[in-house]
Amino acid sequence: MKTYQTYLFDLDGTIYLGEELLPGAARTIAALKDTGADVRYVTNNPTRLATDYAAKLTGLGVPTDPDEVITSVTATTMWLRENHPEAAVYPIGEPPLLKALREGGVQLSSDPAEIDLVLVSFDRTFTYEKLQIAFDALWFHKRALLVATNPDKFCPYPGGRGEPDAAAIIAAIEASTGVGLSRTFGKPSPDLAHLALASAGKERDLRDCVVVGDRLETDIAMGIEAGMDTVLVLTGDSTREDLRSGLIQPTRVIDALPELLG
Repeated sequence: MKTYQTYLFDLDGTIYLGEELLPGAARTIAALKDTGADVRYVTNNPTRLATDYAAKLTGLGVPTDPDEVITSVTATTMWLRENHPEAAVYPIGEPPLLKALREGGVQLSSDPAEIDLVLVSFDRTFTYEKLQIAFDALWFHKRALLVATNPDKFCPYPGGRGEPDAAAIIAAIEASTGVGLSRTFGKPSPDLAHLALASAGKERDLRDCVVVGDRLETDIAMGIEAGMDTVLVLTGDSTREDLRSGLIQPTRVIDALPELLG
């Protein structure tokens, strides 16, 4: 197994599954850091902030600084500040997303007549009222753009279960308004990878960087789009059967994280 200067790890399905650390994950991360490699964690899940993920990882035995975690919320907030600093944003999401947007200085609104961007995210409190506001902003007033923190179809649970993710809400809004999604900020967009590399604080040769994750359509696709090597770990969503039938192909495939150490 080739060694790299920088490792970008997915979290759920790669480092842990639900609330359980996956076998060998802590040992692998510690060994990689001992070689001098930089480790970053990239996740599409917008239900927690970077500080929350760092605390969870640390509690599971993987000491982590919040600066090592880059989320789809991080990418979304930065893009809004840099590209639409005066925009009125209607977020369909949970409290951590709303908190991050407010702290980032983003103007929030639920008035369809003034909404510039409808921002969809994972939201277990999604209601018909929220759908109506998005519908009015996009279809009736015809002034807003539709964007999303992440395009995931579902969020996996231990034991093979899962729950609908942002894609379900995106589909409802697209079906009712006829307005297509303009942009997503999480994986497979390379934005998350670029932010993670920038957070390391120095220039990187992409040949010395790798993305490690369990999903072909998000983790591996992001790495390929960013011009990096990719490693699919078979501890989460994607399987060898998916590899045989899919167009997205990683650089390498491993059964568990310790294989990164050779």
